[in-house]
Amino acid sequence: MKKINHELFGELIYDGYWTGKQKITIFGHDKIVPLIIHGEEDDLCPTIQEESYSKFSADINRLTQEAEQAIFEYYQEECLEYRVMLGDESADEIAPIITTTQQLGKLVDLIGLTILPDFEDGVRRVGLVFNCTWEEDGVGVRFENEEVAKVGYQDIVI
Repeated sequence: MKKINHELFGELIYDGYWTGKQKITIFGHDKIVPLIIHGEEDDLCPTIQEESYSKFSADINRLTQEAEQAIFEYYQEECLEYRVMLGDESADEIAPIITTTQQLGKLVDLIGLTILPDFEDGVRRVGLVFNCTWEEDGVGVRFENEEVAKVGYQDIVI
């Protein structure tokens, strides 16, 4: 296990990928979550990953609000289908009908910020990873060039 102090990311540890810590305010709560940077042990990260993190951090309040709204819209599309699958007993607990992003904050839990690999196409990619009550595979929000590009299962950002 290798440990470094990176000028942009702070303290990082390599154990298959680089990890650190990141403070994020989302759904009205301050969270300290793992920061995961895909990269090699001997080559921390390409410039595009540093740019991805830097630009995301500079506009983090707007981007987390967009993530909240994107997950809310995604949940609204998926909710009724999950409720049917769950049946009457647990639907209101696991996949309740909600009308605000504040209510959604009780159903999701941010568990990580991922700086995705450089695919050598010039696109800056960052992902937010969440656990959620209604889907065992969780939810992810992928940003490309500081815009929400996709919401879906966690695997879109890990």
